[in-house]
Amino acid sequence: MKASGEYVMGKIRVLVVDDSAFMRRYISDIINKEADMEVIDSAGDGDTAIEKVTALNPDVVTLDVEMPKKNGLEVLKVIKNVSTAKIIMLSGLTTEGSATTIEALSIGAFDFVAKPSQVSFQRINDMKKDLISKIRHAYEAKNKVIKPTIKKAQREEKVLQSAKGKIEAVVIGASTGGPKVLYDIITGFPGDMNVPIFVVQHMPQGFTKAFAERLDKQSKLRVVEARHEESIRPGVVYIAPGGYHMLVTEGKIVLDTSPPVHGVRPAVDKLFVSAAKVYKDKTLACVLTGMGKDGAEGIRAVKAKGGLTIAQDETTSVIYGMPKAAYETGCVDMVLPDYEISDEIVRLTKTG
Repeated sequence: MKASGEYVMGKIRVLVVDDSAFMRRYISDIINKEADMEVIDSAGDGDTAIEKVTALNPDVVTLDVEMPKKNGLEVLKVIKNVSTAKIIMLSGLTTEGSATTIEALSIGAFDFVAKPSQVSFQRINDMKKDLISKIRHAYEAKNKVIKPTIKKAQREEKVLQSAKGKIEAVVIGASTGGPKVLYDIITGFPGDMNVPIFVVQHMPQGFTKAFAERLDKQSKLRVVEARHEESIRPGVVYIAPGGYHMLVTEGKIVLDTSPPVHGVRPAVDKLFVSAAKVYKDKTLACVLTGMGKDGAEGIRAVKAKGGLTIAQDETTSVIYGMPKAAYETGCVDMVLPDYEISDEIVRLTKTG
């Protein structure tokens, strides 16, 4: 099994798809400067992209969201059926682009990179680093070796049963791979959930609104992008807006632009720590798939107050970074596959 950062199959083979010749060259130049990856070809339209994916079998495809004829979403659906390549969407900050990107993530795109809306050295440099990092993580995810999970609940079932029906708030954190899991979890909640649900999904500004709107259309619960000083109501799912930390206080949501934590804003830790202070042992926290360690400190805070904690298992995590960091704190009560998390949250929050 390869160690992290080692690529035993040689260079990461990338296909670049964009209808702009300039962007194809620009993205290709970024990738080809890295010693561990190479652009094996490019395509300027969806049909050509599908042909080249089938013929060349790339490891990773960078796919423009907004293209004429077949858009990125249509191309993604076909590629998912003919290839194991991981797809990274490249999206502009338009209303249509962000909505299409969210849909792409929900049906299996690995992740996305936001094209800078303004030309500046910092924004362009941020995009370059984001793209390279996600290509590497996509390659690792494509080739990872899954061991059967042996991690079980650390807390005894009788303790879980004693907490059943006492939960007053659910907090959830996710990053890479999170949108699809969150979609499945939130749309699986019944309409009579009587607790507020707070969600941090690592996303930039412009995408969290589209994410909340998509979930709201498909869910039995109301799903909103959170607003500053908004009153907290049971049965509502609050999505932290990109670019803002989301904290909970007594009865209200607070958004702030204090410095990023672990390089991200919103941060899962900020939400979890604030929720633990307010809801104490009546907090249920869940860490889902994602790179990094955001959420681990928050899990400690929730456990210190007597709350319950869940981490997604390695097998169903696209990136087993955040859940692993949470588990290694020793403060995780349950390790569950993604398809069991919604039912478990419902079981623990139901009062009847």
